[in-house]
Amino acid sequence: MTTTAAPASARASTASPPGAWRLGLLRGGLEIKQFFRLREQVVFTFSFPVVFLFLFASIFHDHVGHAGVTASQLYVPAMTASGIMSTSFQSLGISIAVERDEKVLRRLRGTPMPPAAYFLGKIWLVLFTAVLETAILLAVGTACYGVHLPSDPGRWFDFAWIFVLGLTACALLGIAISSVPKSAKSASSVVVLPFLVLQFVSGVYIAIGTIPGWMLDIGALFPLKWLCQGLRGVFLPDSAMVLEQAHAWEFGRIALVLGAWCVGGLALCLLTFRWKNRRDG
Repeated sequence: MTTTAAPASARASTASPPGAWRLGLLRGGLEIKQFFRLREQVVFTFSFPVVFLFLFASIFHDHVGHAGVTASQLYVPAMTASGIMSTSFQSLGISIAVERDEKVLRRLRGTPMPPAAYFLGKIWLVLFTAVLETAILLAVGTACYGVHLPSDPGRWFDFAWIFVLGLTACALLGIAISSVPKSAKSASSVVVLPFLVLQFVSGVYIAIGTIPGWMLDIGALFPLKWLCQGLRGVFLPDSAMVLEQAHAWEFGRIALVLGAWCVGGLALCLLTFRWKNRRDG
């Protein structure tokens, strides 16, 4: 008895469609390509925190008390934390709101692509830009402001989990807040304002010791304050702990707060995310 190979068309029709993970990788590559095609967006995204680091570190550069660090060195981890939140919370909050208003999300929802692939694509974009942003800021900090990269593997392990938890929490909050703007025109205002306020009450632009206690308590409710504190603990000497509100790095509390925001942010996304504007019914 002889057998014949199935026609190529038949084999193609029986093949299983790509899974969400593979489609997410492909979608991530597309998101990254689209990001780099907008040159103004690329320049603004990566230059904004570097310019602010240069300005603040140049204006405030004296030694800080008995902490063994300069004000310039304090700004490096703070601006790095701000850059991480900028590439996740701010970027996703605005871009998803614009895509929803322009009915891009509705069209994607009508395709066979699993919804998870869309979010995986955004995650790859956020991860790529956050890693690049962090590398640029740390390079500037070590070259210009005397920040020393850790030689202890334990510090790099701390950096890894702080980076991952902080980025995840901020990204989930960005997805959640993207449902707040009613249109693409209002997206920037809705997202940028709370981010700007958080930078002031979380120790990005102003030293922790000069911020009123009630403002610090508000900042402590959100991820950015803990992301800043964690990165200071990684890249600054232990003598700088005296500048913290609790006079300690509090890595355990940082893990708990950022982890809680990852869970809470995911819950917010599941409860609030919409594929179309409210006015579209």
